[in-house]
Amino acid sequence: MGTILVTGGTGTLGRHVVGRLREDGHAVRVLSRHAEPYAVDLRTGGPGLDAALTGVETVVHCASSPRGGDEQAADRLITAARRAGTAHLVYISIVGVDRVPLGYYRTKLAVERRIEDSGLDWTVLRATQFHDLVATALRALTAPPLALLPAGLSDQPVEVMEVASRLAELAGAAPAGRVPDMGGPEVRTLRSLAHAYLRATGRRRVLAEVPLLGRTYREFRAGGHLAPEGAAGKVTFEEYLAAGRAGGR
Repeated sequence: MGTILVTGGTGTLGRHVVGRLREDGHAVRVLSRHAEPYAVDLRTGGPGLDAALTGVETVVHCASSPRGGDEQAADRLITAARRAGTAHLVYISIVGVDRVPLGYYRTKLAVERRIEDSGLDWTVLRATQFHDLVATALRALTAPPLALLPAGLSDQPVEVMEVASRLAELAGAAPAGRVPDMGGPEVRTLRSLAHAYLRATGRRRVLAEVPLLGRTYREFRAGGHLAPEGAAGKVTFEEYLAAGRAGGR
């Protein structure tokens, strides 16, 4: 088994990918801005990137930032991977990046296209939102006594460790191009998720749904970010909350 490099390997998803790969017996390198010996900011590059990729057979690209720079980071990673002769690039994307006109989603789609055109063999997995992100959003939405929720929205949260396991599986297999989307086990209304979150955190709030404007909201309301046919996840939102990782009590 060849060496696997995980970018963003100390992040929410990347650290679980690293753990799963090591459990499976792979030699793993972790690349992030502050993780020695491969401390590299992909947005700016540097000689450390070539060192990190030396002898690497597969890259799992988890590094990402809603604050920008993902496209530049992908360009630098792809160029360095070609120099190093890397055989396989695995990328984690988001369900709906080709339908929901959110800025971050457009960036993720642009990175997908760069990878497809890179000349490298590649695999792309799109996943729905992690439980952690949904819980964080609900924590903010339910902070006031009157919690205003966007009307008519649903979500399909998935457990981050399950996505990590799928990425580790893909990294250990042959390049597969765009693989089926991965979602959580249930498509749930935002109201039902909010009720579950409030029960788990022991709070009472009045919930009210308000319609929003704009194409992004319309696409979310139409389910452009959902993958009901890809409900491969097993952990429900209630099970995630029962594990005590949501906070906010």
